[in-house]
Amino acid sequence: MTKTAFEPAKFQSFDEKSDPGQVAPRLKSLRSAMRSAQVDAFLIPRADAHRGESVPASEARLAYVTGFTGSAGLAVIGTGSAGLFIDSRYTLQAPAQTDTTLITVHEVNQGGISPDVKLYVPKGGRLAYDPWLHTPGEVRDLTDKLAGHAEVVPHANLVDAIWTDRPAAPVSPIEFLGHNRSGRTTEDKIGYLRDVLDAEDADAVVFTLPESICWLFNMRGRDVPNTPFVLGFAIVPKTGLPTLFLDDAKITPDLKRALDGLAEIAPGSTLASALEALGGKGQAVIVDPQSAPAAIAETLRGKGARVIEKRDPVLGPKSRKNAVELAGMREAHKLDGVALAKFLHWFDGAAPGGELTEIGIVTALESFRREEDSCVDASFDTISGAGPNGAIVHYRVTSKTDRKLHAGELMLVDSGAQYLSGTTDITRTLYTGAASAEQKDRYTRVLKGMIAISTARFPLGTTGAQIDALARQFLWQAGVTYNHGTGHGVGAFLGVHEGPVGIAPRYTVPLEAGNVLSNEPGYYKTGEYGIRIENLIVVREAEGFPGYLDFETLTLAPIDTRLIERSLMTQAEIDWLNEFHARVWTEVGPLVSGEVKAWLQQATAAL
Repeated sequence: MTKTAFEPAKFQSFDEKSDPGQVAPRLKSLRSAMRSAQVDAFLIPRADAHRGESVPASEARLAYVTGFTGSAGLAVIGTGSAGLFIDSRYTLQAPAQTDTTLITVHEVNQGGISPDVKLYVPKGGRLAYDPWLHTPGEVRDLTDKLAGHAEVVPHANLVDAIWTDRPAAPVSPIEFLGHNRSGRTTEDKIGYLRDVLDAEDADAVVFTLPESICWLFNMRGRDVPNTPFVLGFAIVPKTGLPTLFLDDAKITPDLKRALDGLAEIAPGSTLASALEALGGKGQAVIVDPQSAPAAIAETLRGKGARVIEKRDPVLGPKSRKNAVELAGMREAHKLDGVALAKFLHWFDGAAPGGELTEIGIVTALESFRREEDSCVDASFDTISGAGPNGAIVHYRVTSKTDRKLHAGELMLVDSGAQYLSGTTDITRTLYTGAASAEQKDRYTRVLKGMIAISTARFPLGTTGAQIDALARQFLWQAGVTYNHGTGHGVGAFLGVHEGPVGIAPRYTVPLEAGNVLSNEPGYYKTGEYGIRIENLIVVREAEGFPGYLDFETLTLAPIDTRLIERSLMTQAEIDWLNEFHARVWTEVGPLVSGEVKAWLQQATAAL
């Protein structure tokens, strides 16, 4: 029997999180604070001190001032005008959420700060920034771009000064992973770090990224939505115990016992004095210039430390999942495959009626996932785009934008979950009873690109930037493309987006065995429809080809074959799809029953 009613969503809110009407009074208050501080402009990034994709409510300064709630952006507030800089993912979202009579929205490429920031700073003026929210690399970039035009100066955060009802910092329970889930002990990981310190002739390393700290100490928390992070800082010395700096409210007797012999625990308020102590000893300290707050490097240098600017040394080993982590990821995708089979069966029965809404679709999918007790959260807010909303790459449905899915429209659903065993991320473009010849053409070209990545074999040393074009080639042949990366790294019960590897022109770090990536080409026709097909894949050593790598697909959910233009597919591509569907049936089929099982058997039937 097809399920018809679902409990309200718990992982995702559909409230409208922005109010353009608040922009004017908040700009007025901020400009008053700027006059008192004697600065001509102030920078407001989306990031917090930990650079996470999700930030707690207490750190959402960009949203507070501008109304924009996207996961990346930068505002510069001048005394008479203001600019909001976003990338192509938010071209439609940003103008809708802010007051465009007061804030000019600029679309810029991802990475780096636009030189157009100077439009909002008078010549000879002072542009202020919070050194806890910008990295040394960003500060240098900004200083270079404003050289000869304006002075760039650090300052206490002026948004905090006017945010009278600012939420409290998050405090959530902390759990520790057993060896059966982490596959590598904290002692072993710290030993690796000490080898790095020896090689760099360094005395200590400072960690600011929560995913690095959580991986290092095999711990997880709930400080931010969608990602099991504990927010804090850490210093790992070459000798002696590391120190973990946390909010006072998180430091409990249970936490101390769990870390006994592994790390000292100190209040977050003591981090600055600990950095000053390292500087006072003249120590050499590794700091990541692309993720650590500039305040950390400035404090160290100010007290005499030798700062070694080097990429966070945890990023590489964390991205290379070990055998235990990969087993967990495979288990998570099998569990997710069960939920997706139930959801897709439900959708197929309900969609032709023309009564489904975007919110209803999100609620249903979350409900099927929550039937599994080990599903603890969504890995990001589900992108549920009906018809033209599917063309908005990072569309987030709200009560205000919720749209009914009409029969015959394409439906794009991009979603993921956090299971205790691992993290998932999947996109399917769904059929509702009809599709045009153009839609089938574009869908098939997107699928061919996804298969080209899935079947790629490449030599050691190859980067994601080098293989990105494999996914785009078939769209290029039709004179079209997509304006987002083909893939990003994925954590193991950590962030659904993680570095340092991915599949896009900006990813120049070589791929290595154990890297888990998304594979998600797409096509978007503004105002009409969107198409994206996404599986997660893991890099492995290519069997029978020494010195080469290839991919194993982790995702276990059917790809809708009713949208395929068969004449565009090669026999090799059809063989891959048939083998993929046979595996879905073999692994997920025994875990479902009744109507769902019958539907899955049909959905995975060979072409």
